[in-house]
Amino acid sequence: MDNRPIGVFDSGLGGLTTVRQIIEAMPGEDIIYFGDTGRVPYGNRSCETIIRYTKDDIDFLLKHNIKIIIAACGTASSVALPQLYDKYDIKIIGVLEPACEEAVRVTKNGRIGVIGTTGTIKSGKYTELIKNINPKLTVVSNDCPMFVPLVENGYAESEAARLIAMDYLKPLKEENVDTIILGCTHYPLLEKVISDIMGKEVNLISPGALAAKKAQSYLKENNLLAEKCSGGKSEFYVSDSVESFQGLASTFLGRTIEGHIHRAEVLL
Repeated sequence: MDNRPIGVFDSGLGGLTTVRQIIEAMPGEDIIYFGDTGRVPYGNRSCETIIRYTKDDIDFLLKHNIKIIIAACGTASSVALPQLYDKYDIKIIGVLEPACEEAVRVTKNGRIGVIGTTGTIKSGKYTELIKNINPKLTVVSNDCPMFVPLVENGYAESEAARLIAMDYLKPLKEENVDTIILGCTHYPLLEKVISDIMGKEVNLISPGALAAKKAQSYLKENNLLAEKCSGGKSEFYVSDSVESFQGLASTFLGRTIEGHIHRAEVLL
């Protein structure tokens, strides 16, 4: 047993959808969350900048004596983690591998769509991983740079979101994909809009939820689960306004955050 907390980071608030899954699956675990809200979004940054920001995020969490890190950020997972895995002794779980494995498992027609930030799509990592599992599959990718600001400004279910989503999803619809990886942890909040456009028969894969499940399996296999089965506590750190974070966090987390939010001055 290991009562140290689980560390989770994201470029902003999207990683809270992963925290929500952790709380539901492992209610006894303590969680330290860092949202780099002062530098969001990562998706339109250079590779060098994304790697530097991701390293900052990991180094920040390591100061809190954590037992595992979940990179709940599609851009960091696809662009930076392949360059950083070997530099740390702690187990780091990204969102790519679990999502690709699930997409390959559930597709019926062998046509998988991937949507994500510009950085995630340009990296080509989702396509690479899917093709490594099954080279016969077709992968159709499209970047959706407006999705993150729509979600973070409370427009996830607006008419503007629907119109933008129709444009972004058009290539995937034309290619008749039957499975879509939501390659950013913000995107589950757009799931209803995406499902309405693509049709309910299309599988939507949420990488953050699958990363949480993979973390649970790792902790169980290595006897690292917390002793308690309930009552886990969460602390949240942000690199920008605490008030702005608190105002939107409940939308992502599915519950009200009361206290335990701190400004991480060290990264400014």
